[in-house]
Amino acid sequence: MPNLPLLLGHRGTGFSALVAENSFAAFDTALEHGCDGFEFDVRATGCGRALVCHDATARGITVARAEADELTDLPMLEDVLQRYGPRAFLDIELKVAGIETKVLTALRECPPEHGFVASSFIADVVLDLQLRSATIPTGIICEKPGQLARARTLPASFVIVHRSLLDRELVRELQDDGKKILVWTVNNKDTMLRHADWGVDGIISDDTQLLVHTFHGEQPQSRGKT
Repeated sequence: MPNLPLLLGHRGTGFSALVAENSFAAFDTALEHGCDGFEFDVRATGCGRALVCHDATARGITVARAEADELTDLPMLEDVLQRYGPRAFLDIELKVAGIETKVLTALRECPPEHGFVASSFIADVVLDLQLRSATIPTGIICEKPGQLARARTLPASFVIVHRSLLDRELVRELQDDGKKILVWTVNNKDTMLRHADWGVDGIISDDTQLLVHTFHGEQPQSRGKT
């Protein structure tokens, strides 16, 4: 495997009871373990901010109706870009439609220096991002065969495929079409190695320690926090 895949943490890291996913602590942990970057989720608050959050509600508060100061413990997108853009690959998942402008504005103001992709399960979100900015790397996320079939028709740079859909032939076909492949969520060593052997461009895992150890052996020293 001369060309190792990108090693990316899922929502930062997901196997620690002490660290909340989609938090600065989770992102720091993924990088300290030696990951190249991480995936995280973005939603819009009721006041129009881009908030890092997976679920539609947080602490019983509906994010889409919330004021940002009601959820001050959750990061904002611009804060993540400023803190990690200089040193990590970022997979920015848009969970809802209607935040494309906010995400593009944040990326223009603070472009990540080590690569990124703006991704979504929602095909219309991917198309809208592409229409608004022809140069932005976009990704369509696929968990079901129907989503995968649609992905082949979209002008996305990345296809982010659930591990249950992936095989060697699909990797070859998508890469022949000029697309990069990230596979999620892979928490088993043998599966990580198999996907890497197939030539995927990146592996997303909850178990960031296992992911890094699988490809780099001894655990790397901490990169430190900012």
